[in-house]
Amino acid sequence: MQNKTVLKFDQVSFSYGHNKPILDEVSFSVRQGMKIALMGQNGAGKSTLFGLITDTIKPESGKIHTDSGLSIAIARQVIPRDQMNFTVREFFETYFKGTVHDTAHDIDSKIRTALTVVNLSAPYEKIIKSFSGGQQARLLLASALIANPDILLLDEPTNNLDGAGIDHLADFLINYNKTVILISHDANFLNSFVNGVLYLDVFTKKIEQYQGDYYQVVEDITARIEKENMKNAQLAREIQRNKDQANVFAHKGGKLRAVARRMRDKAEELEEAKVDVRKEDKAIRPFTIPAQEDLSGVLISINSFTIIKNHEPIEQNAKIALHKNYHLLLSGPNGIGKSTLLESIAKGNAPGITITRGVKIGYYRQDFSTLNFDETVYDSLRSAMEKFDEHEMRSLAASFLITGDVVHTKIGALSEGQKGLIAFARLVLEKPGLLILDEPTNHINFRHIPVIAEALSEYKGAMILVSHVPEFVEQIRINEVLDLTKEVDNF
Repeated sequence: MQNKTVLKFDQVSFSYGHNKPILDEVSFSVRQGMKIALMGQNGAGKSTLFGLITDTIKPESGKIHTDSGLSIAIARQVIPRDQMNFTVREFFETYFKGTVHDTAHDIDSKIRTALTVVNLSAPYEKIIKSFSGGQQARLLLASALIANPDILLLDEPTNNLDGAGIDHLADFLINYNKTVILISHDANFLNSFVNGVLYLDVFTKKIEQYQGDYYQVVEDITARIEKENMKNAQLAREIQRNKDQANVFAHKGGKLRAVARRMRDKAEELEEAKVDVRKEDKAIRPFTIPAQEDLSGVLISINSFTIIKNHEPIEQNAKIALHKNYHLLLSGPNGIGKSTLLESIAKGNAPGITITRGVKIGYYRQDFSTLNFDETVYDSLRSAMEKFDEHEMRSLAASFLITGDVVHTKIGALSEGQKGLIAFARLVLEKPGLLILDEPTNHINFRHIPVIAEALSEYKGAMILVSHVPEFVEQIRINEVLDLTKEVDNF
């Protein structure tokens, strides 16, 4: 049964209006039990492909075939805002309804099984928004698994997960005997279990299918791009040679003008022979987060703080003082209370922690709730400026790849990655004295991460950072690490 085809796209086309084609007569097939990574640039249409697979959007032409009786489930990047006040049971009931197991008798046992798979212990009456970002990521995965789907779709499933959570998820996927298609920028995670890649080309609107582990496929794609670049360079030289000779013959007049026309025609033929080479995603431009001026002395002192152990708050003693240009990293597993601690510091109501009066706080939340989703990008950036300068604001937006009509788009309609870039742009304009960052790489294109790391490393104010991405943290100047796990162990 391993070679049985469970999903097939046959000449499928889709576009968002005339000006935004996504797929052009795409064909591919996926066999039962395959673990497939979906690759492509930002905006290529990876999430659209998931919508077509789940039948939430319809193709304009072509057919999508799935095996009869096949069940499909998707674990999205974030929990919908209108579900954040649900209890755990209410949250799962929304995903459980309509399945073959849709009975009140089954729900608790199914929740228990799904939570066990994702290694999460949670009271069923606990409110969703009270969970950490990593715990919410596990809830999203569990919500997809509750129906035991034949095809599991995962959209950036490692966002917010700590190292143990990523390892647990990889082990689960290795042993999952059904089909998995996922979007992720975590190369090591993908390479641990992926046996194929679907590459969505943003230029040709086609999907190329590759077999093999993730690193081998990336190497194959890179080699193909290099080959295409070499071919285009050769054609470009020949095109220019024909154009130069055509110009010479055209000026000589007479019969040589006909020769010149033939050479120009040849140049046009060669232009058509050039390959549309896949270009790399653009990275944001290097930027600086200016620190609040006239800062001196201790900006924030931490004498005690509260963590969570076995769902109970525990107070720990500390002796940490952050001055200007001092960077503190908070480390610890999902659920220990890092995000709750950062939020209480940002609000100024964390017991045992004192922020010096007059210090301006810049707060980057992993769920982007510091942004007003009903505001346009234009209004959001304008409100962050002490003195409004439209040219400066638009230039800054463009440096974060927010251009054209996107500036007048409501923040709630942006992708998660774009929301993150807007949050960073606001920090540049706010010029904080204390920078608080909660998982600032979530949803961010990996090409932007070195630029962001450099900006944080160079930041001259005080900074408190939480991140589960070691490669990111290694690029940032850190003066002190507060390991919350050791604090718990030493209690």
